[in-house]
Amino acid sequence: MPKGYANGMTADGRIVVTGGVIGWDSEEKLKPDFVSQVRQALQNIFDILAEGGAKPEHLVRLTWYVVDMEEYLGNLKGLGQAYREIFGAHYPAMALVQVVRLVELAARVEIEATAVVPR
Repeated sequence: MPKGYANGMTADGRIVVTGGVIGWDSEEKLKPDFVSQVRQALQNIFDILAEGGAKPEHLVRLTWYVVDMEEYLGNLKGLGQAYREIFGAHYPAMALVQVVRLVELAARVEIEATAVVPR
């Protein structure tokens, strides 16, 4: 069994998706470090899902884009803590991809989310 994510999910209901969400606040200021950017991105996803009537337990997929895989791997403890604080112990299917850069040059991570709200 994978740790911190599922290999697959099944769901039936209304789909709520986000675009790529980065770790900036309501004033479009990016947090200074990787874990803080992830925490803010996850909080932003939480807020977007709530607007669509979805809760963390409705997440079925997260796709993470990081500019530095070693930065991700070197911060697993802090990332896990931030994730659990916002989404609890629900672990959807997840993919992690290293990219050359993101649209916002100072962004270290961008996350897409898919949730399915039961009917």
